[in-house]
Amino acid sequence: MNMSEKQALGDTKPNEDLENHVHMEAGDAAKLPGDESQQDGYEVLQPTRLYKRRWMMVLLFSTYSLSNSYQWIQYGIISNIFMKFYGVEAFTIDWMSMIYMLTYIPFILPVTWLLDKKGLRVIALCGTALNCAGTWIKVVSAAPNLFPVTFLGQFCCSLAQVFILGMPSKLASVWFGSEEVSTACSIGVFGNQLGCAIGFLLPPILVPNVDDMDELAHHIRVMFYITAGVATSLFILVIIVFQERPKLPPTQAQATARNIPPEQYSYIASIRRLLRNRSFILLIITYGLNVGCYYAVGTLLNRMIIAHYPGEEVNAGRIGLTIVIAGMVGSLLCGIWLDRTKTYKQTTLAVYLMSLVGMIIYAATLSLGHLWVVFITAGALGFFMTGYLPLGFEFAVELTYPESEGTSSGLLNCSAQVFGIIFTICQGKIIDRFGTLAGNIFLCVFLLIGTIMTGLIKSDLRRQKANQRVKEAAERQKLGQDYGATTLISQQQTLPSQA
Repeated sequence: MNMSEKQALGDTKPNEDLENHVHMEAGDAAKLPGDESQQDGYEVLQPTRLYKRRWMMVLLFSTYSLSNSYQWIQYGIISNIFMKFYGVEAFTIDWMSMIYMLTYIPFILPVTWLLDKKGLRVIALCGTALNCAGTWIKVVSAAPNLFPVTFLGQFCCSLAQVFILGMPSKLASVWFGSEEVSTACSIGVFGNQLGCAIGFLLPPILVPNVDDMDELAHHIRVMFYITAGVATSLFILVIIVFQERPKLPPTQAQATARNIPPEQYSYIASIRRLLRNRSFILLIITYGLNVGCYYAVGTLLNRMIIAHYPGEEVNAGRIGLTIVIAGMVGSLLCGIWLDRTKTYKQTTLAVYLMSLVGMIIYAATLSLGHLWVVFITAGALGFFMTGYLPLGFEFAVELTYPESEGTSSGLLNCSAQVFGIIFTICQGKIIDRFGTLAGNIFLCVFLLIGTIMTGLIKSDLRRQKANQRVKEAAERQKLGQDYGATTLISQQQTLPSQA
């Protein structure tokens, strides 16, 4: 913690701090080591509290996630300009986006282990430091002969992503109550999506397609300086502001988790349990198929738009912006819906099916010659495909409770990166040989497979069942106390007559 206990206690909402009351929160009662205490036959409920600072934590995370995800598509959305500037092929520029996916795969397990051992603050510091270093490496790479340097900068930023992408569900669980966790997770994902949106929008504006190499180098350098300035400011903010966890946990689940002795937790055993969970394995595959398609569409968007609408680099960026903005709306609405209804499988399946429908319509209308139609169909696609991201995270937490949220999220994202690389390479080759329609049909086939597999997932909502057990235990305890008080009063009332 980087703030005093007194400050933490003073940072509490008045209506959430009445007499240090106990919340009965979602995900609060699965039996874990250290959760054996009982009193008079009832489970002892520990004090919990919600802090106003939780909103600062999730917003700060969301902002530095934005800074990192912006750079994922920074090169790809103006791929034709960077091809000309650095003298490289289209496939080479595609790797500037795919490096984000490739780097994630070997590093995610060590990073999730570090998250479990060292906590959120260490992970946040590592992620923002790497992101900051990558942006400054790019600043010095704005010359036609320095492509290896700019690739090194992008690699640093892609490594930073490993420390960022799987944190939303963990951050939400550590800081937020059960009625807010899905919304908080959506806000965390929201920053990543907004960064992608800015990555689609700003590069075509900041770097116009000019023939003068010196002028082009100047525009690229300005873009890199802006990115570095923002990343540096966020790194400093994380050092000063970001807190490991609140003094008191927000839920009984977190209170229980804090009581688990470190020697009783095995990261390898946790991975094994997750990989034996059939429903979670199905979710890993379906999540990877959906998000992998999204990565492929985002990476190759410039090529698809330019193929049908030559010279429309700026509009290609705006279409990408439309996809992500619509997706951010979808993410927030899905998060709020989950908090209110807890219909995890039904919502996930419905959104997956609509992602497939959106992809089919986008593929069928891309070549009609009307950009306004592409804006509409791409927006509909983004609403559902990007809106699926927090659904996958939260559904995974439900299916795998009480395993670490960071581990389950990490495995989901690893699947997404693997499929993202495969789909981007395959769709790119199909587009080059057969055209954009064939490439998009290729993605539609895998979205159909993912939809069918999502329907096969067993909706074993372990966190919700745990929450129900806590509520029932609390009600039994309350009834027992009420019964005891009534008995005592009755005895006191009958004593005079007996005398």
